[in-house]
Amino acid sequence: MIEFLSEYGLFLAKTLTIVVGILLVVGVSITLSKKAKAQEKLEVSNLNEKYESMANVLNSSVLSKKALKQISRKKKAEKKVRKKEQDTGVKKRMFIVNFHGDIKATNVSSLREEITAILTMANDKDEVLIKLENTGGIVHEHGLAASQLQRIRDAGVPLTVAVDKVAASGGYMMACVAQKIIAAPFAVLGSIGVLAQLPNFNEMLSRQGINFEQEMAGEYKRSVTMFGKNTDKERQKLRQQIEETHTLFKDFVAQHRPDLDMAEIATGEHWYGTRALELGLVDEIMTSDDYLLAASKNADLYEITYSTKKSVTARLLSSMQLAFGRASDAGIDQHYI
Repeated sequence: MIEFLSEYGLFLAKTLTIVVGILLVVGVSITLSKKAKAQEKLEVSNLNEKYESMANVLNSSVLSKKALKQISRKKKAEKKVRKKEQDTGVKKRMFIVNFHGDIKATNVSSLREEITAILTMANDKDEVLIKLENTGGIVHEHGLAASQLQRIRDAGVPLTVAVDKVAASGGYMMACVAQKIIAAPFAVLGSIGVLAQLPNFNEMLSRQGINFEQEMAGEYKRSVTMFGKNTDKERQKLRQQIEETHTLFKDFVAQHRPDLDMAEIATGEHWYGTRALELGLVDEIMTSDDYLLAASKNADLYEITYSTKKSVTARLLSSMQLAFGRASDAGIDQHYI
């Protein structure tokens, strides 16, 4: 009995500590949020100049002085032509954006700003290239990321997605929005499926004599739970939700790539680039490096990067909000794509 009371007291102490900690985080977050300000910055890099600089370094080390002079005269003439094309607005422009995804698609906050900046000046003669690396994650987060890419198409600006490593599940949801998808030979694509999983501690708590109480207003406020005893009805409801999400996922992909055989490719499997080309998941096998180098011959290339430089206070606030967000997520039926 004494041992039980000791363990129970320890459990209550831990629980109280967690509750106090959460309340403290919320209180401090509210206070700091009023003071924390981030410095926003949009950076634009001219990749043509980068390639030219690299060529100059290599040429100066390899070629003779006579050959260098010939190249120099040729480049001066080309610059005059490019300047005239830029002034008349006939030169094609390509805007490049890098998107590295995670389970919560956190970089969508930068992506939306980068796309907004591009759409202030891009037209149907230009092109946007998204260099995408994303293994998927939470449905609504990646749905928003895909919607950002849809903004480019809705504006009538040609959109290309380049996949050098992976665009799977939620990553492929983003990629399929583009008119053209290029991929490296061994890039991973596909995984058009939905997953929901969570641990269940009910038996462990029961062995410790701990009861879990949960009251809901609304029969399906949630389906399965981490701490209570799950019923077949609750599991069936979760299964139904997963199937509905999968149907939405398949419909979205089919809308943008109508020639795909959904029965064959929407199994949750993934494929490497060359096989993905055969299945119609991509349009061409090529790395983003080759695509950009070839494009630089006829277009001006601009890499767009939006970033925020946070103060120490803001970074502390962000970390606390992330921790609190993860605790809140534990109470939601998350579906992953």
